[in-house]
Amino acid sequence: MPLLDLEEAQRRLLAMAAPTQGETIAVEAAAGRYLAAPLLAQRTQPSDPLSAMDGWAVRAADMPGPWTIIGESAVSHPFAGDIDAGHAVRISTGAIVPPGADAVLVQEECRRDGDTLHFEGTPPDPLARHIRPRGLDFTEDAVLLDAGARLSPAALALAIGGGHGTVPVRRRPRVTIIDCGDELRAPGEPLGPGDLPASNGPMLAAMCGELPCDVTRRGPIGDEREALITAFGAADDADLVITSGGASVGDHDLIRPTLESIGAELAFWRVAMKPGKPVMVARRERQIVLGLPGNPVSCFVTAFLFALPLIRAMNGCTAPLPTRQVMPIRGSLGPTGKRAEFIRARIRDGAAEPLRLQDSGAIAPLAMADALIIRPAHAKSIQNGAEVSIFRLYG
Repeated sequence: MPLLDLEEAQRRLLAMAAPTQGETIAVEAAAGRYLAAPLLAQRTQPSDPLSAMDGWAVRAADMPGPWTIIGESAVSHPFAGDIDAGHAVRISTGAIVPPGADAVLVQEECRRDGDTLHFEGTPPDPLARHIRPRGLDFTEDAVLLDAGARLSPAALALAIGGGHGTVPVRRRPRVTIIDCGDELRAPGEPLGPGDLPASNGPMLAAMCGELPCDVTRRGPIGDEREALITAFGAADDADLVITSGGASVGDHDLIRPTLESIGAELAFWRVAMKPGKPVMVARRERQIVLGLPGNPVSCFVTAFLFALPLIRAMNGCTAPLPTRQVMPIRGSLGPTGKRAEFIRARIRDGAAEPLRLQDSGAIAPLAMADALIIRPAHAKSIQNGAEVSIFRLYG
């Protein structure tokens, strides 16, 4: 089976993803979830013209005054009447502008003499500058958020401001993570010769846990087909199974033959990327199985480029892939080979600085990195200051 380009592999994977079913939940419990349907405003915001300043509400036609003060409009306590010629009302920021008024004078430019108001400043330009008109933010039945939008903190505020106490969202995908390898030991366990702490499972769980999904971890599991069959059987209700390790071609790499033995259909295997070539994708009835490499860096990079976009797509996200940015490089990089390369880097003063150690088993530089420099296959050497494409890993 030939190596796939990254973009083609991602396209094939996302084409397999079906959004989970919709459900309606309390808006205050919906932070980070993805909308299953467009969200329409149930009210107009603001519902009345409001003052944007502390000052005085007057008729613009009466400029430059003076005016007779007839009352006050405060937040939640609007002035009860209309403003007629020559009248002024004291007004607070956020208070309703009384009918008849079409200008607000800021208080610092006014002087009160008993019940008389004098204006001593420059008229606002335009005269309605300090008034927020009805519907400035949105109007009833306007689309506040499209289907597939993620409810960020600001989007959550918009939904609530639009009058919603509940919102339609996608069910959280069920994700099972299985880390495989005879050499793996649970975190904190004593290590014998050749043993390694099983870091991939917790790392993948943490990465997936930043998105709306319910994560179950199984493992570490040794390189035994029966143990793997049992683990897959216990994950029957998962929408997505992510494995780490065992996806290559060695004698102890049992993920592919195990999947074939339980009736899974291989979609593709191996991607032209470094690190991370032995990525495997299979379907088992409605379930997607994503096999990732066992080296920690390879596992992280492929999870970032495949697992996280897949979980976003299952949540109904309309743009699930990470966004590329362009910035200068600090340092230099040699030519690439037949595979695209993803260089761990740090962002410093607006430039991407490649980390010295790029070995796929080195966790320390991975923990220091906050970006991946994207190097196409067959690229030429680049020098300090050249522009490169990057993926930001966080934020």
